[in-house]
Amino acid sequence: MSDETSAAISAVRRDWVTEHREAYLKSGGAEGHIMDITAVGGRYFATHCLVKYRGRNSGKIFITPLTYADIGGEVVVCASKGGADHHPEWYLNIVARPEIEIQVATQAFRGTWREPEGEERKKIWDFFIACHPFYADYQASTSRVLPLLMISAEAPIPVFRESDATGIRQS
Repeated sequence: MSDETSAAISAVRRDWVTEHREAYLKSGGAEGHIMDITAVGGRYFATHCLVKYRGRNSGKIFITPLTYADIGGEVVVCASKGGADHHPEWYLNIVARPEIEIQVATQAFRGTWREPEGEERKKIWDFFIACHPFYADYQASTSRVLPLLMISAEAPIPVFRESDATGIRQS
């Protein structure tokens, strides 16, 4: 997918993503975890988490909503950026630091992340695509391999608040 196409898609989705993030945060996770994303090729009962991380250059705190799947007790997210030819900023920020925080519905955790490789990655990709089929289209639209992150919860923390974020949402 060209950068121009990616930018156009991002502009259209920005308001929806911002509204989704705000609803998730304002409700403490009671809203926003389960969303109907059939309009973009997803499922009616699609699961979403929030990830909180620090910017690799700015040092600011960002909170980003992401579609996820749960496999073997780990949360799986995909750095697709809608099939753009470059990685999303949130992914580049997460892989720059070992710490990550995640909120699933009304529970938040400090955790660790890893990227599966080889046969494990293939197994997890197949599972992720079964949960969220539109990611196969995203992968088909770019030559880069869409990264998968596996996030393990380690310790409970308070749910995220809007005021936790010191940076503006990134794509």
